[in-house]
Amino acid sequence: MTTLRVGLRCDAGPRRGVGHLVRSLALGEEFLARGARVEVFGSVDRVGWAGAQLAARGIPLHPGPDTPAELVEAARRHELDVMVLDSYELDPAGAGALRAAGVLTVAIVDGDSRGQDADLYLDQNFGADTPELPGRLLAGASYALLRDSVVAARPPEPRPAATVGRPRVLAFFGGTDAVGAAPVLTRVLLSTGLPMELTVVVGRPEIEAELEDVTPGRGQTVRPVPPTGELPTLIAAADLVVSAAGTSTWELCCLGAPAALVCVVDNQRESYHRVVRHGLVAGLGELPELAAGGLAGRTARAAAGRTLHGLLTSPERRATLAARAWAAVDGRGRARVVDAVLDALRGATLTS
Repeated sequence: MTTLRVGLRCDAGPRRGVGHLVRSLALGEEFLARGARVEVFGSVDRVGWAGAQLAARGIPLHPGPDTPAELVEAARRHELDVMVLDSYELDPAGAGALRAAGVLTVAIVDGDSRGQDADLYLDQNFGADTPELPGRLLAGASYALLRDSVVAARPPEPRPAATVGRPRVLAFFGGTDAVGAAPVLTRVLLSTGLPMELTVVVGRPEIEAELEDVTPGRGQTVRPVPPTGELPTLIAAADLVVSAAGTSTWELCCLGAPAALVCVVDNQRESYHRVVRHGLVAGLGELPELAAGGLAGRTARAAAGRTLHGLLTSPERRATLAARAWAAVDGRGRARVVDAVLDALRGATLTS
């Protein structure tokens, strides 16, 4: 049997973040487990952790391509059977060009297909539904793409309520914290005045420098750590996680972590409101409001502080969130996606 050849087109960098790469990597792991050859095409710029993740799995990294013609040329040169596109920046015509060239194309989207003409669309956001894509859309958290390390750390059942005198809190905001959320939320956490052991994942040197100006109160400690492949272990050990409402939302749910999220960019807003509304996580608001000056900023930070205070002092509230989150994401999403891709390939073979 000929080896299936899969390309993943995504980018990562200090300003782009690593969310696109992380979810594409999770899909790549599933393809690898099925015996496929996987290659990544794109830019992984100044994010050593992300490059190391690819190297550890033996996944080659190739530059670009960007234009539809370049995508087709790369697919032909590498003899790809499947190309997965995960980008907000690529020309939407690339998907149609790949399909016309006989490459099965999967577009990973977040609500908006951007006019791409793909064979399959994947929107892993909770409650996702795009009516204009009938029969070609894999929608909802049952298709959440999660890495091996996350799935392996999933507990067999939700966490029980546990009273702790000095909660362990983990704060992280993507692989690079491209929008500088960590200092803002660190100050909000400490403003509760409650004792805590706070671990903050620091994505960039500028973030670490700003955190050095933050002074913990009595019974509070702040420990900055660099981006790490051991994040699932840190999540599992935390009594509360504070994070951005991006792709890590599904990791937190799969691990059954009690979490409070902040919406840091516009394309997270719809998914953020859905998971808050359904009680999978607590909502802290939007970063621009939390970072604002004047009365509006103080009001937003005070509201977020009250939410965090309630979570830190209520093991029952944390356990309720953890149970709902754990039940929403079972960790088998990527297998369902690859099954759908293989079914589409078989269908294409039968009709050719």
